[in-house]
Amino acid sequence: YPDKVRAKIEFSDALSRKIYSASDAFLVPSAFEPCGLTQLISLKYGAIPIVHETGGLRDTVVPFDEFENTGTGLSFYDFTPEVLLGRINYAYYIYTQKRELWVEMQKRALKADWSWKASSKKYQDLYNSL
Repeated sequence: YPDKVRAKIEFSDALSRKIYSASDAFLVPSAFEPCGLTQLISLKYGAIPIVHETGGLRDTVVPFDEFENTGTGLSFYDFTPEVLLGRINYAYYIYTQKRELWVEMQKRALKADWSWKASSKKYQDLYNSL
Protein backbone atom coordinates (compact mmCIF):
# COMPACT_ATOMS: atom_id res chain seq x y z
CA TYR A 1 0.00 0.00 0.00
CA PRO A 2 2.47 2.68 -1.13
CA ASP A 3 -0.17 5.40 -0.81
CA LYS A 4 -0.83 4.49 2.87
CA VAL A 5 2.36 3.09 4.42
CA ARG A 6 6.01 3.94 4.02
CA ALA A 7 9.17 2.61 5.62
CA LYS A 8 12.17 4.86 5.86
CA ILE A 9 15.15 2.99 7.31
CA GLU A 10 17.29 5.88 8.53
CA PHE A 11 17.38 8.41 11.31
CA SER A 12 16.08 11.87 10.55
CA ASP A 13 15.75 14.37 13.38
CA ALA A 14 13.49 16.57 11.27
CA LEU A 15 11.19 13.66 10.40
CA SER A 16 11.11 12.42 13.99
CA ARG A 17 10.02 15.87 15.17
CA LYS A 18 7.22 15.87 12.60
CA ILE A 19 6.09 12.44 13.81
CA TYR A 20 6.08 13.50 17.48
CA SER A 21 4.26 16.75 16.74
CA ALA A 22 1.60 14.97 14.66
CA SER A 23 0.96 12.29 17.31
CA ASP A 24 -1.76 12.28 19.92
CA ALA A 25 -0.21 9.28 21.69
CA PHE A 26 3.12 7.47 21.49
CA LEU A 27 3.37 3.73 22.10
CA VAL A 28 6.51 2.51 23.93
CA PRO A 29 5.83 -1.15 24.87
CA SER A 30 9.46 -2.01 25.66
CA ALA A 31 10.21 -5.21 27.60
CA PHE A 32 13.07 -3.35 29.29
CA GLU A 33 14.19 0.26 29.13
CA PRO A 34 17.11 1.56 31.18
CA CYS A 35 16.04 5.16 30.59
CA GLY A 36 15.08 6.14 27.09
CA LEU A 37 14.34 9.44 25.46
CA THR A 38 11.28 8.44 23.44
CA GLN A 39 8.79 8.95 26.25
CA LEU A 40 10.50 12.16 27.41
CA ILE A 41 10.35 13.63 23.91
CA SER A 42 6.71 12.59 23.52
CA LEU A 43 5.88 14.37 26.80
CA LYS A 44 7.46 17.57 25.46
CA TYR A 45 5.30 17.34 22.34
CA GLY A 46 2.10 16.54 24.25
CA ALA A 47 1.94 13.10 22.62
CA ILE A 48 0.69 10.98 25.51
CA PRO A 49 3.08 8.07 26.13
CA ILE A 50 1.61 4.59 26.52
CA VAL A 51 4.37 2.62 28.22
CA HIS A 52 5.21 -0.68 29.85
CA GLU A 53 6.07 -0.08 33.50
CA THR A 54 9.76 -0.93 33.37
CA GLY A 55 13.02 0.92 34.00
CA GLY A 56 13.10 4.55 33.00
CA LEU A 57 9.62 4.34 31.49
CA ARG A 58 8.18 3.64 34.95
CA ASP A 59 10.38 6.38 36.45
CA THR A 60 9.37 9.14 34.04
CA VAL A 61 5.73 8.55 33.07
CA VAL A 62 3.24 9.21 35.86
CA PRO A 63 0.32 6.79 35.34
CA PHE A 64 -2.98 8.42 34.43
CA ASP A 65 -5.75 8.19 37.03
CA GLU A 66 -9.11 9.02 35.49
CA PHE A 67 -10.82 9.56 38.85
CA GLU A 68 -8.16 11.80 40.41
CA ASN A 69 -7.37 13.39 37.02
CA THR A 70 -3.64 12.98 37.52
CA GLY A 71 -0.77 11.57 35.49
CA THR A 72 1.16 12.28 32.32
CA GLY A 73 0.65 9.04 30.40
CA LEU A 74 -0.83 5.57 30.39
CA SER A 75 1.04 2.52 31.57
CA PHE A 76 0.65 -1.21 32.00
CA TYR A 77 2.49 -3.72 34.13
CA ASP A 78 1.70 -7.21 32.82
CA PHE A 79 3.71 -7.71 29.64
CA THR A 80 1.08 -9.46 27.51
CA PRO A 81 -0.54 -8.58 24.18
CA GLU A 82 -3.98 -8.54 25.82
CA VAL A 83 -2.97 -6.03 28.48
CA LEU A 84 -1.22 -3.85 25.89
CA LEU A 85 -4.32 -3.87 23.67
CA GLY A 86 -6.48 -3.07 26.69
CA ARG A 87 -4.34 -0.03 27.49
CA ILE A 88 -4.48 1.15 23.87
CA ASN A 89 -8.27 0.77 23.87
CA TYR A 90 -8.49 2.66 27.17
CA ALA A 91 -6.41 5.49 25.69
CA TYR A 92 -8.79 5.59 22.71
CA TYR A 93 -11.76 5.71 25.09
CA ILE A 94 -10.33 8.64 27.06
CA TYR A 95 -9.31 10.41 23.83
CA THR A 96 -12.77 10.06 22.23
CA GLN A 97 -15.21 9.97 25.16
CA LYS A 98 -13.53 12.07 27.85
CA ARG A 99 -11.56 14.49 25.74
CA GLU A 100 -11.27 17.12 28.49
CA LEU A 101 -9.31 14.62 30.62
CA TRP A 102 -7.03 13.88 27.67
CA VAL A 103 -6.34 17.59 27.11
CA GLU A 104 -5.57 18.11 30.80
CA MET A 105 -3.19 15.13 30.72
CA GLN A 106 -1.48 16.70 27.69
CA LYS A 107 -1.04 19.94 29.61
CA ARG A 108 0.56 18.08 32.53
CA ALA A 109 2.81 16.20 30.10
CA LEU A 110 3.92 19.45 28.49
CA LYS A 111 4.81 20.87 31.91
CA ALA A 112 6.86 17.84 33.01
CA ASP A 113 10.45 18.93 33.58
CA TRP A 114 13.09 16.25 33.06
CA SER A 115 15.83 18.74 32.23
CA TRP A 116 19.32 18.65 33.74
CA LYS A 117 18.48 21.88 35.52
CA ALA A 118 15.65 20.16 37.42
CA SER A 119 17.73 17.02 38.06
CA SER A 120 20.72 18.98 39.33
CA LYS A 121 18.44 20.91 41.70
CA LYS A 122 17.24 17.59 43.19
CA TYR A 123 20.85 16.44 43.63
CA GLN A 124 21.80 19.75 45.24
CA ASP A 125 18.84 19.52 47.62
CA LEU A 126 19.86 15.96 48.54
CA TYR A 127 23.47 16.96 49.23
CA ASN A 128 22.34 19.96 51.27
CA SER A 129 20.09 17.74 53.39
CA LEU A 130 23.06 15.52 54.30
